[in-house]
Amino acid sequence: KVLMVDVSGIITSASNPNILNREKNILSSIRYRLEKAAEDRLIRGIILRVDTPGGEVTASDIIYNEIRLFKQKTGVPGVVLGMGVMASGGYYIASASDYIIAHPTAITGSIGVISIFPNIQELFDKLGIHVNIIKSGKMKDSGSTFREMTSEEEAVFQSVVDELYQKFLDVVLEGRKELLSRERLKEIADGRIYTAGQAHELKLVDEIGYFDTAFEKAKHLAGIRNAKLVTYTYYPKSKTNIYASTSDSLSFSSDDDSDIRKMFPSLQAGFYYLWLPQDQR
Repeated sequence: KVLMVDVSGIITSASNPNILNREKNILSSIRYRLEKAAEDRLIRGIILRVDTPGGEVTASDIIYNEIRLFKQKTGVPGVVLGMGVMASGGYYIASASDYIIAHPTAITGSIGVISIFPNIQELFDKLGIHVNIIKSGKMKDSGSTFREMTSEEEAVFQSVVDELYQKFLDVVLEGRKELLSRERLKEIADGRIYTAGQAHELKLVDEIGYFDTAFEKAKHLAGIRNAKLVTYTYYPKSKTNIYASTSDSLSFSSDDDSDIRKMFPSLQAGFYYLWLPQDQR
């Protein structure tokens, strides 16, 4: 058997509150599938079908690590097929595989980190809303939504971004150390996206192809000629692993609009391996 696992949508540790969405938590669903695959001795290869612009730094790193641990435990090779978008955190995850294939029309790259700290001070001033903050130290409300960021705070956050960026480079080099030097990678890892052809020329992907290409490559790496392609369904009725929350089996959207993040969900502060072309102003 060759197992196909989808990694799609924004990569986040949060559960999707949509009751119609069976895949509530991407970390839990991928962990579940890898655990099932590790128990099945007939699984000889895995195809990760990646279609994501990336997402949270930690969530991306967790999935990357889960794939590496699975490979170390089982010896089963992994092939990535990048679909429409395999950018930033999506490419970070792909680096855990043995071979990366990009669909001819795929967008990939965007190697880098973005940190989002929206400022709604002017909006609140117009609405006559004032926020009082009591803090234990001058840096305790760093990145506050309600005021301008100071140069000292900006320097602190920049240092975090720089460290996470180096982590991203380390991950890519671990998988492509025979193809890219660190100096060359830094030249092309400035956050920009690449077409499949450009990425292949830059040695960020190994081949351009379709699903059949990935299926044949997975069998070749596994040393087998014939295999059945399989997938696992995921519909937990209870907590199934360390990444599943108790609400994964059934959850509803809240009607409580008091949280500022619900007013501006696309502006939530944090650190992301994410291709984010939208205007966040």
